[in-house]
Amino acid sequence: MNQNKQHWEKVFQTKTVEQVSWTETYPQTSVDCILRFGLKKSVPIIDVGGGDSLLVDALLELGFSNLSVLDISAKALERAKERLGPLANKVEWIESDVLDFNPTAKYSLWHDRASFHFLTQKKHIIKYGSIVNQSNAQHLVIGTFSTSGPEKCSGLSISQYDCNSLEHCFRDRYSQDECIEVNHQTPFDTSQAFVFSRFSKKLI
Repeated sequence: MNQNKQHWEKVFQTKTVEQVSWTETYPQTSVDCILRFGLKKSVPIIDVGGGDSLLVDALLELGFSNLSVLDISAKALERAKERLGPLANKVEWIESDVLDFNPTAKYSLWHDRASFHFLTQKKHIIKYGSIVNQSNAQHLVIGTFSTSGPEKCSGLSISQYDCNSLEHCFRDRYSQDECIEVNHQTPFDTSQAFVFSRFSKKLI
């Protein structure tokens, strides 16, 4: 087990949802960003780093029917499956580090509120972009810590972004449709500054 996976397995084995800062009672910003694309409910959507997120629950409730969730932690995915019960059978669950992910399916939308800002080396950010491209995603929703947000998460260093620097990461293949800054209220009653961008694939 590599060090990164070991870290996240320990987090999800030892902490409840109330003990981690990223927990949302409802993923309103992500849902709003996704709905603004006006996609059909049957299109394939992947939530990257979404193991313990309630986004999949919200999308199922809204009628989306072709959902995948990727997470490095088997425990995080297990917790999500237990939470969903029989509805978990309607979701494809993928246990993988995003940098090791080899998409075989094509996705209409790629959502990531949890993984991208943990990439702190340029080579890993470039590789992430190539994996997104390999997935043939037509639309992206990327949420990261903003330049006024935390400098670490779960004891790990992160990369901070503003709208311009986030746009720069994907500008070769995607146009930035919208970028907003939001404050996330943690379970500890503190606030974390995030930036969310919506992207659409360029017509080449």
